[in-house]
Amino acid sequence: MSNLPVAVVTGAYRGIGLATCRALAERGYAVVLTARREAPGREAAEALRRAGHAAIHFQPLDVTDGASIERLARFIEETFGRLDCLVNNAGIFPDPDPASEAASIFAADAEALRTGFETNTIAPLRLCQALIPLMRGEGRVVNVSSGMGQLQEMNGRCPGYRLSKTALNAVTRIFADELRGTGVKVNSVCPGWVRTEMGGAEAPRSPEEGARGIVWAATLPADGPSGGFFRDGEPISW
Repeated sequence: MSNLPVAVVTGAYRGIGLATCRALAERGYAVVLTARREAPGREAAEALRRAGHAAIHFQPLDVTDGASIERLARFIEETFGRLDCLVNNAGIFPDPDPASEAASIFAADAEALRTGFETNTIAPLRLCQALIPLMRGEGRVVNVSSGMGQLQEMNGRCPGYRLSKTALNAVTRIFADELRGTGVKVNSVCPGWVRTEMGGAEAPRSPEEGARGIVWAATLPADGPSGGFFRDGEPISW
């Protein structure tokens, strides 16, 4: 059992997830780096350990597979006995190129919509169901969302991604409300437009810059907010 606070980050072998793992390790967390792709996930965890972050653990995780989520929960309970932080970072962009006509809602493919919801909305919900009980009434949940899911600033195109992230924000609100009176805080965070495989090379932010707001929400003090939507530690509209 570890005396360090314990964090789980999903979709973490590269990009924002990897930067979040590194930042939490630097803050003294034991970090469970999870990824669906086992080989690069293990390589990413080993690279962090070689860099001096000894308390990095790897656990394979397919966020759309209930049995895989159950194995993660058992691993955390058997290894640490508790969980302090869950970062639901794993996500996909199920839509075609936003610049193409195929990205119009008029051309939306129902299967692509389902795929987006399965990974971006239902998976975080199931992970919360499985892992929040391990927080024993005191912990932090960060749902990595997007400004593309904001209703107040909703534009056209890319309905698979937009709808799934809007729904993820609703998941945040529902869990936060049901956890009122406990020490578990649940928030959505938009990391901004980040240079990742999803964000592309033209994005203005590095993965480290994108991770800062996530780490802020993951390490909130006892009097911090819950049930909010934030970018760079500042509230943004739903």
